[in-house]
Amino acid sequence: MLWIKSLHIVFVASWFAGLFYLPRIFVNLAMVPEGSTAERARLLLMARKLLKFTTILAVPALALGLWLWMVVGIGWGPGNGWMHAKLFVVALVLGYHHACGGLLKKFERGVNQRSHVWYRWFNEAPVIMLLVVVILVVVKPF
Repeated sequence: MLWIKSLHIVFVASWFAGLFYLPRIFVNLAMVPEGSTAERARLLLMARKLLKFTTILAVPALALGLWLWMVVGIGWGPGNGWMHAKLFVVALVLGYHHACGGLLKKFERGVNQRSHVWYRWFNEAPVIMLLVVVILVVVKPF
């Protein structure tokens, strides 16, 4: 079980690293001046590759988490309300990941209408979600 937990933590940390950096690329894309096609193309390539890599990292993170929950039984039984809250936050993280893919498609089509400031705020969401998950798992407040 400790091997599974360790791998789960590594893949979650790696997944979040991608979710921390991808919106930073969006900030830069939103700031690209008109006519700067080479810069825009380079940033789009980086964003596509990072999204793909981040998606690949999410799969084992989720699979190992499900293994710990469904097979090992972590979070089952009375006094494990923290797990329900954690699963809710994991659903939010998946939604955020999906939203990043949608935003990238808008940049690729050239129809982004959000400012770099909006993306700076958008970039804070995974930090908050990771903080909440870590507190729920370590502190187990309910």
